[in-house]
Amino acid sequence: MQVTSTNAVTTATSTSSTSTTGSSASLGYDQFLMLLVTEMQNQDPTNPMDSTETVSQLASFSAVEQAVKTNETLTSLLASSSLTQAQSFIGKTVTSADGSVKGVVASVTIGASGQTATLTDGRTVDLTTGITVS
Repeated sequence: MQVTSTNAVTTATSTSSTSTTGSSASLGYDQFLMLLVTEMQNQDPTNPMDSTETVSQLASFSAVEQAVKTNETLTSLLASSSLTQAQSFIGKTVTSADGSVKGVVASVTIGASGQTATLTDGRTVDLTTGITVS
């Protein structure tokens, strides 16, 4: 039995916990993977983990990985949907929700706060609930 591997576990654990608390309070995908691999590399061969615990950890890892992929796909779909919707406004007449601004859409800008149409006369209209498109 090597004492140095026990020291390596202590060092890896303290480094991992420091980086986790420094970046965020929750365990991210990369930190979870690093923790799982470190745990499996440094477990005592004379007293291995319970097989149900190992399966549970692998299932948790799989669930985290799937959630990350799902979020990436949803982000991509939302961006694609916004671009398609923005394209459909160009050349159409838009009236703001309060009726104060009306004109033909020359371009659409997609930002963090949503979509904004720039009319041919230079005015802008936020493309939000309540607008009229004709």
